Amino acid sequence: MDLISLLAEERIKKAEERGEFRNLPGTGKPLELEDLSGVPEDMRMSYKVLKNAGYIPPEMELQKEIVALRDLLRACTDDSERADYRKRISEKEIQYEALLQKLKRNSPSALNQYRKRIENKLR
Repeated sequence: MDLISLLAEERIKKAEERGEFRNLPGTGKPLELEDLSGVPEDMRMSYKVLKNAGYIPPEMELQKEIVALRDLLRACTDDSERADYRKRISEKEIQYEALLQKLKRNSPSALNQYRKRIENKLR
């Protein structure tokens, strides 16, 4: 371990001995982890920074909506509702693609990446 890590460990041990970690707010409660599954890994840090500043880019908001709709589709048992969810997902994906083209993003979207992988497997 480097010097900084050793100092940090030493301070943590001393604080623990003094009881500074007892009765902290949230003790015994589950952590509230943010679901970032709808955000590409390479964009998660910038997403969190923007979100903490009170701004969520429209493309990320659409991605989250698509993920939520897919979750609802998986849980749905009614055929007419499933058709409605599929239609809404399709509409959101079209909006997402149009938005990305409008923003002139260089990197392909997740949908295009998925489409290319499927095409490669079918060849």
